[in-house]
Amino acid sequence: MDGNQRWAKKNKLSEKEGYLRGLNNIKEIIRISIKLKVKYLTLFALSSENIRRKSIFTIFDILLNNSKKLIDEFKHNKEAKIKIIGEKDNLSKDVLNTLTELEKTTYKNNKIFLNIAFNYGSNNELVSVFNRILEDYKKTSQTINYKLIKKHMYLPDIPEPDLLIRTGGFKRLSNFLLLYLSYTELYFSETLWPDFSEDELINIINKYQKIERKYGL
Repeated sequence: MDGNQRWAKKNKLSEKEGYLRGLNNIKEIIRISIKLKVKYLTLFALSSENIRRKSIFTIFDILLNNSKKLIDEFKHNKEAKIKIIGEKDNLSKDVLNTLTELEKTTYKNNKIFLNIAFNYGSNNELVSVFNRILEDYKKTSQTINYKLIKKHMYLPDIPEPDLLIRTGGFKRLSNFLLLYLSYTELYFSETLWPDFSEDELINIINKYQKIERKYGL
């Protein structure tokens, strides 16, 4: 979901207005994904690198000021089951409480499984996987194989992504879900996130559906 700050600058608006527009588009893309019967959706809301930027205070402020509205909307809609993935040690208590409440409020929903990567980095997930395996090994001396590794990943129970879309024009993965993307189709859009629309999403999905996927065979 790249391009909120550049969108604000392009439209002569404040950084906060850019992130607010990006937040509103998150809700819109979730709505469209449900309409298109997408079962699993993972959004990269905040990287573990970007948490060091000055803009992080704006992001946290928007999250906390809109938390009640967000929780009420997800609770009312009864559609998206939210799972937060990422590091939590360096987040404030207020932010953690908001993220936890989003998970609790939506636990029984099942129309779409919505993973939100918040303060996420693949390198941190890899460290977490190894630490959990070491704990398991102390107890059971299990043989380390992919099944065991998968068990300790942040998203052990969902299929690996079919399609990854990055908005904003940059053609890189930026430490996002690298443990899951072996055969994922990649699409890089020039559109800044607040302008990413239903029409463009449908167009990308239509292109994806024409690809003959061979999974390395």
